[in-house]
Amino acid sequence: MQSLTSKINPNSQQFKDNYEGMYKLLEKLEKHLAESRFQGKEKHINRARKRGKMLARERLELVLDKDSPFLELLPLAGMQKKGSFGAGGTNVSGIGIVSGKLCMINSNVGTRKGGSVDAATTFKALRIGEITLENRLPTINLVESGGANLPDQDKIFNYGGESFRQITRRSKAGLTTISIVFGNATAGGAYVPGMSDFSIFQKNAAKVFLAGPPLVKMATNEVATDEELGGAEMHSRVSGVSDYLAEDERDGIRIARELMEIVDTGTPHLVPPIEVKEPLYNADEILGVVPPNIKTPFDARELIMRIMDGSEFSEFKAEYGNTMVTGWGKIHGYPVGILANNGVIFSESANKATQFIQLSNKNNIPLLFMHNTTGYMVGKAYEEGGIIKNGAKLINAVSNSEVPHLTLLIGSSYGAGNYGMNGRSYHPRFLFSYPNSKVGVMGSEQLAGVMEIIQRAAAKKSGIPYNEEQAEMLKAMLIAEAEKKSSAWYATSELWDDGILDPRETRNYLGIVLAVVYSQPIKGADGYGVFRM
Repeated sequence: MQSLTSKINPNSQQFKDNYEGMYKLLEKLEKHLAESRFQGKEKHINRARKRGKMLARERLELVLDKDSPFLELLPLAGMQKKGSFGAGGTNVSGIGIVSGKLCMINSNVGTRKGGSVDAATTFKALRIGEITLENRLPTINLVESGGANLPDQDKIFNYGGESFRQITRRSKAGLTTISIVFGNATAGGAYVPGMSDFSIFQKNAAKVFLAGPPLVKMATNEVATDEELGGAEMHSRVSGVSDYLAEDERDGIRIARELMEIVDTGTPHLVPPIEVKEPLYNADEILGVVPPNIKTPFDARELIMRIMDGSEFSEFKAEYGNTMVTGWGKIHGYPVGILANNGVIFSESANKATQFIQLSNKNNIPLLFMHNTTGYMVGKAYEEGGIIKNGAKLINAVSNSEVPHLTLLIGSSYGAGNYGMNGRSYHPRFLFSYPNSKVGVMGSEQLAGVMEIIQRAAAKKSGIPYNEEQAEMLKAMLIAEAEKKSSAWYATSELWDDGILDPRETRNYLGIVLAVVYSQPIKGADGYGVFRM
């Protein structure tokens, strides 16, 4: 396979400007990620230490195989939501390796708001459940939670029960869930260990009951202690809710790791060679390749060659539909097909991408969609040329493709271009964003301009003078609001992606998620819906 050759000059002013602008965005990203790693006020952490407790991330690190990678997911969920507990909520979730096997791991942050669950944490957990089931991963829950945050009950109750349903559906599908209870797991939270395949309770620490002593007293006039109602020893010796009684936190984690040794995760679809070719170009150069301003065009091949093994890329229809780059290569030894935008999507680009998706399905190769498009081309000539039917072909192919899909937003992702490139509503296995990316119906200035045209026409039709000064103020407000709500920060807060990446880590992130999708059989689609010709 031929290696791509870079045309970028690292000494050019454009490269230096890009690098500086992207680096500033990464500083902002690191600030937000540092906020997401907050594990509670100092007094709460000190109290936990005095009780001999580990923190959520310490437990997570201990359950993972030594020096193995951990791909944290949705770390900034809820960070801009009013009334939320902050970036990431009260749960740390991600994919790691335990006893040599890929697992989804969820660790409650018991020192942050008592581990209680706000709305953002609830929806984060549901998305984690989707990823777990679709990728057929076993789960390890590190449990210490006060249950639902009662002021959020109207936002949580009707959705939160889905997480318990997910546990049982995974069990039916043969996917194991192991829960280690280190502290509170009360009310609805008691169903997490109760519905798990294996439950491990820590002696003198686990408290698992549907109602605590005060509520039991009010409801039945019965007086009981925490231990009598839901202590680890009672559940291990009397109720049978607990399968293993752990002496302490480390013992509980040891038991979970032992259980993972016997859990059957099947034979991987593909195991890549130990030695793989590194890209010919330094990943650090990606910051100079990808512009912070999405209005500045760049060639997606310059990014592709910095993440592919050996910078090798077998490009498909290189001379046709050149605003869509398509081709095959490998990342960390895993074959993958890539569809990357080089601008607006024309009919030729859509037709080319449709054929490429069919070929990748025929050969059982996962697909990576890299977004940088303002959408499908508009105008009289393009409508006459069938942009609707050709765009529909691409959406048809994306919708009915059955190989795993991965999505990466590297620039703009506007309008139906987001759909044709497998955006969030098309259920990619994983979706990540760069910090410069933007997603929405259209760009902020275009949106404001369209609204201005509509308002001018409405004023003319009604015979009312158009207030230019008021219109300018409204236009500025619309642009500011649209900019905010199309930003990567807003998108990740709303769970429209699974995390914002440092572009320099793209290859490593993709390597992990490709290992996940290749851990199960891959079979492409045998048929599609009707393609309008």
